[in-house]
Amino acid sequence: MPNFQYTALDAKGEQINGVVPAATEADAIQQLRSQGLYPTQIQEEGKGGKARAGASAKGKAAAKGKPLKSLLGGRVKPKNLMIFTRQIATLIDSGLPLLRSLTVLEKQEPNPVLKSTINNLAESVQGGSTFSESLAMHPRIFNKLYVNMVKAGELGGVLEIVLKRLAEYEEKAQKLKNKIVSAMVYPVIVMFIAVAILIFLMVFIVPKFKEMFASTDQELPLISQIVFGTSEFFLSRPLFLPNIVFVFIAFGILAFLFNIWGNTKGGRQTIDALKLRLPILGDIQRKSAVSRFSRTLGTLVTSGVPILQALNITRDTAGNVVLSQAIEKVHEAVKEGETIVTPLQASGVFPTMVISMVDVGEETGQLPEMLLKVADVYDDEVDNAVTSLTSILEPIMIVILALIVGSVVFALFLPLIKMISTMGNQ
Repeated sequence: MPNFQYTALDAKGEQINGVVPAATEADAIQQLRSQGLYPTQIQEEGKGGKARAGASAKGKAAAKGKPLKSLLGGRVKPKNLMIFTRQIATLIDSGLPLLRSLTVLEKQEPNPVLKSTINNLAESVQGGSTFSESLAMHPRIFNKLYVNMVKAGELGGVLEIVLKRLAEYEEKAQKLKNKIVSAMVYPVIVMFIAVAILIFLMVFIVPKFKEMFASTDQELPLISQIVFGTSEFFLSRPLFLPNIVFVFIAFGILAFLFNIWGNTKGGRQTIDALKLRLPILGDIQRKSAVSRFSRTLGTLVTSGVPILQALNITRDTAGNVVLSQAIEKVHEAVKEGETIVTPLQASGVFPTMVISMVDVGEETGQLPEMLLKVADVYDDEVDNAVTSLTSILEPIMIVILALIVGSVVFALFLPLIKMISTMGNQ
Protein backbone atom coordinates (compact mmCIF):
# COMPACT_ATOMS: atom_id res chain seq x y z
CA MET A 1 0.00 0.00 0.00
CA PRO A 2 1.56 3.34 -1.03
CA ASN A 3 2.09 6.25 1.32
CA PHE A 4 0.84 9.76 0.58
CA GLN A 5 2.55 12.89 1.81
CA TYR A 6 0.10 15.64 2.69
CA THR A 7 -0.20 19.23 3.83
CA ALA A 8 -3.46 19.92 5.65
CA LEU A 9 -5.18 22.48 7.87
CA ASP A 10 -6.72 21.62 11.22
CA ALA A 11 -9.87 23.19 12.71
CA LYS A 12 -7.84 26.18 13.94
CA GLY A 13 -6.42 26.86 10.47
CA GLU A 14 -2.92 25.68 11.43
CA GLN A 15 -0.85 23.83 8.81
CA ILE A 16 0.08 20.19 9.45
CA ASN A 17 2.43 17.99 7.37
CA GLY A 18 2.52 14.21 7.51
CA VAL A 19 2.24 10.86 5.76
CA VAL A 20 -0.82 8.61 5.49
CA PRO A 21 -0.96 5.06 4.03
CA ALA A 22 -3.83 4.57 1.55
CA ALA A 23 -4.71 2.59 -1.54
CA THR A 24 -5.56 5.68 -3.59
CA GLU A 25 -5.39 9.43 -3.33
CA ALA A 26 -9.16 9.60 -2.76
CA ASP A 27 -8.84 7.18 0.19
CA ALA A 28 -6.05 9.30 1.67
CA ILE A 29 -8.22 12.43 1.44
CA GLN A 30 -11.13 10.59 3.06
CA GLN A 31 -8.90 9.44 5.96
CA LEU A 32 -7.66 12.99 6.57
CA ARG A 33 -11.20 14.42 6.54
CA SER A 34 -12.34 11.78 9.03
CA GLN A 35 -9.57 13.02 11.37
CA GLY A 36 -10.88 16.60 11.14
CA LEU A 37 -8.11 17.71 8.74
CA TYR A 38 -8.57 19.60 5.48
CA PRO A 39 -5.87 18.67 2.92
CA THR A 40 -4.48 21.44 0.73
CA GLN A 41 -1.79 19.35 -1.02
CA ILE A 42 -1.32 15.60 -1.30
CA GLN A 43 1.00 13.40 -3.38
CA GLU A 44 2.25 9.83 -3.44
CA GLU A 45 5.73 9.34 -2.02
CA GLY A 46 8.37 9.17 -4.70
CA LYS A 47 6.41 11.25 -7.21
CA GLY A 48 7.38 14.85 -7.83
CA GLY A 49 4.06 16.18 -9.06
CA LYS A 50 1.71 17.61 -6.49
CA ALA A 51 -1.79 16.21 -6.76
CA ARG A 52 -4.83 18.19 -5.88
CA ALA A 53 -6.38 17.69 -2.46
CA GLY A 54 -9.90 17.18 -3.69
CA ALA A 55 -12.30 19.68 -5.19
CA SER A 56 -12.94 21.40 -1.86
CA ALA A 57 -9.26 22.35 -1.44
CA LYS A 58 -8.83 23.19 -5.06
CA GLY A 59 -11.30 26.07 -5.44
CA LYS A 60 -10.09 29.46 -6.26
CA ALA A 61 -6.53 28.71 -5.17
CA ALA A 62 -6.04 26.52 -8.21
CA ALA A 63 -7.91 28.88 -10.49
CA LYS A 64 -5.83 31.89 -9.48
CA GLY A 65 -2.57 30.06 -8.81
CA LYS A 66 -2.64 30.95 -5.11
CA PRO A 67 -2.27 28.50 -2.20
CA LEU A 68 -5.39 27.87 -0.13
CA LYS A 69 -3.69 29.41 2.90
CA SER A 70 -3.91 32.84 1.28
CA LEU A 71 -7.69 32.49 1.19
CA LEU A 72 -7.74 31.73 4.90
CA GLY A 73 -5.38 34.52 5.90
CA GLY A 74 -7.89 37.35 5.85
CA ARG A 75 -10.72 38.11 8.19
CA VAL A 76 -14.22 39.38 7.50
CA LYS A 77 -15.99 42.02 9.57
CA PRO A 78 -19.00 40.71 11.54
CA LYS A 79 -21.27 43.11 9.65
CA ASN A 80 -20.22 41.66 6.28
CA LEU A 81 -20.64 38.11 7.54
CA MET A 82 -24.07 38.97 8.94
CA ILE A 83 -25.18 40.38 5.56
CA PHE A 84 -23.85 37.31 3.74
CA THR A 85 -25.73 34.98 6.10
CA ARG A 86 -28.97 36.92 5.74
CA GLN A 87 -28.67 36.99 1.93
CA ILE A 88 -27.93 33.28 1.48
CA ALA A 89 -30.76 32.40 3.88
CA THR A 90 -33.16 34.52 1.79
CA LEU A 91 -31.99 33.00 -1.50
CA ILE A 92 -32.29 29.40 -0.25
CA ASP A 93 -35.66 30.12 1.31
CA SER A 94 -36.80 31.45 -2.09
CA GLY A 95 -36.09 28.04 -3.62
CA LEU A 96 -32.69 28.74 -5.16
CA PRO A 97 -30.20 25.83 -4.89
CA LEU A 98 -27.23 26.33 -2.56
CA LEU A 99 -24.62 26.30 -5.33
CA ARG A 100 -26.57 28.82 -7.40
CA SER A 101 -27.04 31.03 -4.32
CA LEU A 102 -23.29 31.05 -3.66
CA THR A 103 -22.58 31.94 -7.29
CA VAL A 104 -25.03 34.86 -7.20
CA LEU A 105 -23.57 36.21 -3.93
CA GLU A 106 -19.99 35.82 -5.16
CA LYS A 107 -20.69 38.01 -8.20
CA GLN A 108 -22.12 40.89 -6.14
CA GLU A 109 -19.81 40.73 -3.09
CA PRO A 110 -17.59 43.86 -2.86
CA ASN A 111 -15.33 42.58 -0.06
CA PRO A 112 -12.34 40.82 -1.73
CA VAL A 113 -11.68 38.38 1.14
CA LEU A 114 -15.32 37.32 1.42
CA LYS A 115 -15.61 37.18 -2.38
CA SER A 116 -12.67 34.75 -2.57
CA THR A 117 -14.13 32.72 0.28
CA ILE A 118 -17.57 32.44 -1.35
CA ASN A 119 -15.93 31.40 -4.61
CA ASN A 120 -14.00 28.70 -2.76
CA LEU A 121 -17.19 27.55 -0.98
CA ALA A 122 -18.94 27.21 -4.33
CA GLU A 123 -16.05 25.17 -5.76
CA SER A 124 -16.04 22.93 -2.69
CA VAL A 125 -19.82 22.34 -2.80
CA GLN A 126 -19.61 21.64 -6.52
CA GLY A 127 -16.87 19.09 -5.78
CA GLY A 128 -19.21 17.10 -3.54
CA SER A 129 -18.49 18.50 -0.08
CA THR A 130 -21.32 19.55 2.20
CA PHE A 131 -21.82 23.22 3.00
CA SER A 132 -20.71 22.72 6.62
CA GLU A 133 -17.52 20.91 5.50
CA SER A 134 -16.77 23.78 3.13
CA LEU A 135 -17.33 26.36 5.87
CA ALA A 136 -15.06 24.44 8.26
CA MET A 137 -12.15 25.01 5.87
CA HIS A 138 -12.30 28.72 6.73
CA PRO A 139 -12.06 28.74 10.55
CA ARG A 140 -10.92 32.37 10.67
CA ILE A 141 -14.19 33.49 9.11
CA PHE A 142 -16.73 30.86 10.16
CA ASN A 143 -16.35 29.83 13.82
CA LYS A 144 -17.45 26.56 15.42
CA LEU A 145 -20.88 27.95 16.26
CA TYR A 146 -21.52 28.85 12.63
CA VAL A 147 -20.26 25.52 11.23
CA ASN A 148 -22.12 23.35 13.74
CA MET A 149 -25.41 25.19 13.27
CA VAL A 150 -25.17 24.77 9.51
CA LYS A 151 -24.31 21.10 9.98
CA ALA A 152 -27.39 20.63 12.19
CA GLY A 153 -29.51 22.42 9.59
CA GLU A 154 -28.22 20.13 6.84
CA LEU A 155 -28.94 17.00 8.86
CA GLY A 156 -32.44 18.22 9.74
CA GLY A 157 -33.23 19.50 6.25
CA VAL A 158 -33.89 23.02 7.56
CA LEU A 159 -30.79 24.85 6.35
CA GLU A 160 -32.65 28.04 5.42
CA ILE A 161 -34.26 28.24 8.89
CA VAL A 162 -30.93 27.73 10.62
CA LEU A 163 -29.26 30.37 8.45
CA LYS A 164 -32.02 32.84 9.38
CA ARG A 165 -31.43 32.08 13.07
CA LEU A 166 -27.71 32.59 12.53
CA ALA A 167 -28.33 35.96 10.90
CA GLU A 168 -30.61 37.03 13.75
CA TYR A 169 -28.05 35.85 16.31
CA GLU A 170 -25.27 37.83 14.61
CA GLU A 171 -27.45 40.93 14.30
CA LYS A 172 -28.37 40.93 17.99
CA ALA A 173 -24.82 40.10 19.11
CA GLN A 174 -23.40 42.91 16.95
CA LYS A 175 -26.04 45.35 18.21
CA LEU A 176 -25.15 44.54 21.82
CA LYS A 177 -21.43 44.93 21.12
CA ASN A 178 -21.97 48.28 19.38
CA LYS A 179 -23.91 49.60 22.38
CA ILE A 180 -21.07 48.75 24.77
CA VAL A 181 -18.41 50.17 22.45
CA SER A 182 -20.37 53.39 21.88
CA ALA A 183 -20.63 53.89 25.65
CA MET A 184 -16.83 53.82 25.92
CA VAL A 185 -16.11 56.14 23.00
CA TYR A 186 -17.10 59.36 24.80
CA PRO A 187 -14.87 58.94 27.89
CA VAL A 188 -11.93 57.85 25.74
CA ILE A 189 -12.26 60.96 23.55
CA VAL A 190 -12.56 63.23 26.59
CA MET A 191 -9.51 61.68 28.26
CA PHE A 192 -7.52 62.02 25.02
CA ILE A 193 -8.44 65.71 24.81
CA ALA A 194 -7.55 66.21 28.50
CA VAL A 195 -4.11 64.60 28.05
CA ALA A 196 -3.46 66.61 24.85
CA ILE A 197 -4.37 69.90 26.56
CA LEU A 198 -2.26 69.02 29.60
CA ILE A 199 0.79 68.23 27.47
CA PHE A 200 0.34 71.47 25.49
CA LEU A 201 0.20 73.51 28.70
CA MET A 202 3.19 71.75 30.25
CA VAL A 203 5.39 72.04 27.15
CA PHE A 204 4.51 75.50 25.78
CA ILE A 205 2.67 77.62 28.36
CA VAL A 206 4.07 76.67 31.79
CA PRO A 207 7.76 77.35 30.86
CA LYS A 208 6.91 80.95 29.90
CA PHE A 209 5.26 81.56 33.28
CA LYS A 210 8.20 79.92 35.01
CA GLU A 211 10.63 82.34 33.34
CA MET A 212 8.44 85.26 34.41
CA PHE A 213 8.44 84.20 38.08
CA ALA A 214 12.12 83.21 38.10
CA SER A 215 13.21 86.88 38.28
CA THR A 216 11.22 87.47 41.48
CA ASP A 217 12.09 86.45 45.02
CA GLN A 218 8.49 85.53 45.74
CA GLU A 219 7.93 82.07 47.19
CA LEU A 220 5.62 80.07 44.94
CA PRO A 221 2.57 78.20 46.27
CA LEU A 222 2.87 74.41 46.54
CA ILE A 223 0.55 73.73 43.60
CA SER A 224 2.60 76.06 41.39
CA GLN A 225 5.85 74.36 42.46
CA ILE A 226 4.37 70.96 41.51
CA VAL A 227 3.23 72.18 38.08
CA PHE A 228 6.53 73.97 37.32
CA GLY A 229 8.53 70.96 38.52
CA THR A 230 6.49 68.59 36.35
CA SER A 231 6.99 70.82 33.30
CA GLU A 232 10.74 71.02 33.98
CA PHE A 233 10.92 67.21 34.28
CA PHE A 234 9.09 66.73 30.97
CA LEU A 235 11.35 69.14 29.07
CA SER A 236 14.71 68.22 30.63
CA ARG A 237 17.09 66.27 28.35
CA PRO A 238 19.22 63.78 30.28
CA LEU A 239 19.74 61.97 26.99
CA PHE A 240 19.15 62.95 23.36
CA LEU A 241 15.36 63.31 23.84
CA PRO A 242 13.20 65.13 26.41
CA ASN A 243 11.81 63.10 29.29
CA ILE A 244 8.25 63.36 27.99
CA VAL A 245 9.20 61.10 25.06
CA PHE A 246 10.59 58.50 27.46
CA VAL A 247 7.38 58.73 29.50
CA PHE A 248 5.36 57.76 26.43
CA ILE A 249 7.83 54.98 25.61
CA ALA A 250 7.52 53.66 29.17
CA PHE A 251 3.73 53.66 28.92
CA GLY A 252 4.00 51.83 25.59
CA ILE A 253 6.29 49.17 27.10
CA LEU A 254 3.97 48.72 30.08
CA ALA A 255 0.97 48.34 27.74
CA PHE A 256 2.90 45.78 25.67
CA LEU A 257 3.92 43.76 28.74
CA PHE A 258 0.37 43.94 30.09
CA ASN A 259 -0.93 42.63 26.78
CA ILE A 260 1.53 39.72 26.89
CA TRP A 261 0.53 38.92 30.48
CA GLY A 262 -3.14 39.19 29.52
CA ASN A 263 -2.64 36.51 26.86
CA THR A 264 -1.36 34.01 29.43
CA LYS A 265 -3.80 31.65 31.12
CA GLY A 266 -3.40 33.16 34.59
CA GLY A 267 -3.39 36.73 33.30
CA ARG A 268 -6.54 36.29 31.23
CA GLN A 269 -8.34 34.66 34.15
CA THR A 270 -7.36 37.51 36.49
CA ILE A 271 -8.42 40.19 34.01
CA ASP A 272 -11.75 38.51 33.20
CA ALA A 273 -12.51 38.03 36.90
CA LEU A 274 -11.69 41.71 37.52
CA LYS A 275 -13.98 42.77 34.68
CA LEU A 276 -16.93 41.15 36.45
CA ARG A 277 -16.09 42.88 39.77
CA LEU A 278 -15.68 46.43 38.49
CA PRO A 279 -18.25 48.93 39.79
CA ILE A 280 -20.95 49.74 37.21
CA LEU A 281 -18.90 48.39 34.29
CA GLY A 282 -18.68 44.97 35.95
CA ASP A 283 -22.46 44.70 36.05
CA ILE A 284 -22.66 45.51 32.33
CA GLN A 285 -19.94 42.95 31.58
CA ARG A 286 -21.78 40.27 33.57
CA LYS A 287 -25.13 40.97 31.89
CA SER A 288 -23.50 41.02 28.47
CA ALA A 289 -21.76 37.68 29.14
CA VAL A 290 -24.99 36.08 30.42
CA SER A 291 -26.86 37.35 27.35
CA ARG A 292 -24.18 35.93 25.04
CA PHE A 293 -24.24 32.56 26.84
CA SER A 294 -28.05 32.32 26.76
CA ARG A 295 -28.42 33.36 23.13
CA THR A 296 -25.61 31.10 21.89
CA LEU A 297 -26.78 28.01 23.77
CA GLY A 298 -30.45 28.66 22.98
CA THR A 299 -29.76 29.20 19.27
CA LEU A 300 -27.64 26.03 19.02
CA VAL A 301 -30.11 23.78 20.83
CA THR A 302 -33.05 25.22 18.88
CA SER A 303 -31.20 24.46 15.65
CA GLY A 304 -30.79 20.80 16.59
CA VAL A 305 -27.21 20.74 17.89
CA PRO A 306 -26.84 18.13 20.71
CA ILE A 307 -26.68 19.73 24.18
CA LEU A 308 -23.16 18.50 25.01
CA GLN A 309 -21.77 19.76 21.71
CA ALA A 310 -23.71 23.01 22.13
CA LEU A 311 -22.17 23.52 25.59
CA ASN A 312 -18.68 22.97 24.18
CA ILE A 313 -19.28 25.57 21.46
CA THR A 314 -20.80 28.00 23.96
CA ARG A 315 -17.78 27.55 26.24
CA ASP A 316 -15.37 28.31 23.37
CA THR A 317 -17.29 31.44 22.33
CA ALA A 318 -18.11 32.77 25.83
CA GLY A 319 -15.56 35.60 25.65
CA ASN A 320 -14.78 35.38 29.37
CA VAL A 321 -12.57 32.76 31.05
CA VAL A 322 -14.60 32.78 34.30
CA LEU A 323 -17.79 32.11 32.36
CA SER A 324 -16.04 29.46 30.23
CA GLN A 325 -14.99 27.58 33.37
CA ALA A 326 -18.57 27.70 34.69
CA ILE A 327 -19.88 26.33 31.37
CA GLU A 328 -17.26 23.56 31.49
CA LYS A 329 -18.63 22.46 34.87
CA VAL A 330 -22.15 22.50 33.40
CA HIS A 331 -20.89 20.29 30.56
CA GLU A 332 -19.36 17.80 32.99
CA ALA A 333 -22.57 17.70 35.04
CA VAL A 334 -24.80 17.11 32.00
CA LYS A 335 -22.40 14.44 30.79
CA GLU A 336 -22.92 12.62 34.10
CA GLY A 337 -26.70 12.84 33.69
CA GLU A 338 -27.31 15.78 36.03
CA THR A 339 -29.32 18.93 35.34
CA ILE A 340 -27.93 22.24 34.15
CA VAL A 341 -29.28 24.21 37.12
CA THR A 342 -27.03 22.83 39.90
CA PRO A 343 -23.63 23.73 38.34
CA LEU A 344 -25.02 27.08 37.16
CA GLN A 345 -26.01 27.92 40.72
CA ALA A 346 -22.72 26.69 42.16
CA SER A 347 -20.64 28.84 39.79
CA GLY A 348 -21.79 32.11 41.36
CA VAL A 349 -21.58 33.81 37.96
CA PHE A 350 -25.20 33.58 36.85
CA PRO A 351 -27.96 35.71 38.43
CA THR A 352 -30.83 34.06 40.29
CA MET A 353 -33.36 34.96 37.59
CA VAL A 354 -31.35 33.09 34.94
CA ILE A 355 -31.10 29.99 37.12
CA SER A 356 -34.84 30.07 37.86
CA MET A 357 -35.79 30.42 34.19
CA VAL A 358 -33.41 27.64 33.15
CA ASP A 359 -34.90 25.44 35.88
CA VAL A 360 -38.42 26.10 34.57
CA GLY A 361 -37.24 25.46 31.01
CA GLU A 362 -35.78 22.07 31.93
CA GLU A 363 -38.92 21.03 33.82
CA THR A 364 -41.27 22.04 30.98
CA GLY A 365 -39.02 20.85 28.15
CA GLN A 366 -38.70 24.39 26.78
CA LEU A 367 -35.08 25.10 27.65
CA PRO A 368 -34.13 26.69 24.27
CA GLU A 369 -37.11 29.06 24.39
CA MET A 370 -36.31 30.06 27.98
CA LEU A 371 -32.66 30.69 27.12
CA LEU A 372 -33.63 32.96 24.23
CA LYS A 373 -36.05 34.85 26.51
CA VAL A 374 -33.25 35.30 29.06
CA ALA A 375 -31.03 36.67 26.29
CA ASP A 376 -33.73 39.17 25.23
CA VAL A 377 -34.23 40.30 28.83
CA TYR A 378 -30.53 40.85 29.42
CA ASP A 379 -30.09 42.56 26.07
CA ASP A 380 -32.65 45.12 27.22
CA GLU A 381 -30.94 45.42 30.63
CA VAL A 382 -27.57 46.01 28.99
CA ASP A 383 -29.16 48.62 26.72
CA ASN A 384 -30.66 50.44 29.72
CA ALA A 385 -27.43 50.14 31.72
CA VAL A 386 -25.34 51.52 28.85
CA THR A 387 -27.76 54.43 28.36
CA SER A 388 -27.62 55.24 32.09
CA LEU A 389 -23.83 54.91 32.12
CA THR A 390 -23.49 57.29 29.17
CA SER A 391 -25.72 59.89 30.84
CA ILE A 392 -23.63 59.63 34.02
CA LEU A 393 -20.25 59.64 32.29
CA GLU A 394 -20.84 62.81 30.27
CA PRO A 395 -21.01 65.25 33.23
CA ILE A 396 -18.34 63.30 35.15
CA MET A 397 -15.86 63.49 32.26
CA ILE A 398 -16.59 67.20 31.76
CA VAL A 399 -15.86 67.82 35.46
CA ILE A 400 -12.63 65.76 35.24
CA LEU A 401 -11.52 67.73 32.18
CA ALA A 402 -12.33 71.02 33.94
CA LEU A 403 -10.41 69.95 37.07
CA ILE A 404 -7.31 68.91 35.12
CA VAL A 405 -7.10 72.06 33.01
CA GLY A 406 -8.38 74.32 35.81
CA SER A 407 -5.74 73.06 38.25
CA VAL A 408 -2.91 73.92 35.86
CA VAL A 409 -4.37 77.35 35.06
CA PHE A 410 -4.94 78.02 38.77
CA ALA A 411 -1.31 77.06 39.51
CA LEU A 412 -0.12 79.51 36.84
CA PHE A 413 -2.21 82.50 37.88
CA LEU A 414 -2.13 82.10 41.68
CA PRO A 415 1.44 83.50 42.01
CA LEU A 416 0.54 86.26 39.57
CA ILE A 417 -2.50 87.24 41.62
CA LYS A 418 -0.42 87.11 44.78
CA MET A 419 2.24 89.31 43.16
CA ILE A 420 -0.33 91.89 42.01
CA SER A 421 -1.90 91.89 45.50
CA THR A 422 1.50 92.49 47.14
CA MET A 423 2.31 95.35 44.77
CA GLY A 424 -1.11 96.91 45.49
CA ASN A 425 -0.46 96.82 49.25
CA GLN A 426 2.90 98.48 48.82
